[in-house]
Amino acid sequence: MTGILASAIHHATTGVGMPDKRSMRYPDGREVEVQPVGYRATAEHWNEYFLDDGSVVRVKLVATEIARVENEYDDDGNPVYIVRSANVLSVNSPESLRKPK
Repeated sequence: MTGILASAIHHATTGVGMPDKRSMRYPDGREVEVQPVGYRATAEHWNEYFLDDGSVVRVKLVATEIARVENEYDDDGNPVYIVRSANVLSVNSPESLRKPK
């Protein structure tokens, strides 16, 4: 694995080389100061969908970066986190829907 995802996975699982505070943007464009936080996955579960055409679609979300927003808290007083992620998709369709060989 190479590139940004591999780098994020390395930082997340080892905590090595976690960068200092930096800026990130919310989807609304607002820029905030964040502190990247190391993490390790304890489980990554698949959501499975049985489609009416006989296909099975499996999807899971994999966190690629987690950062705590500086000086922002939810209504319960917990710190706010930004989680960047990737969706992993698996499709298994019946032969009748597959591309002819």
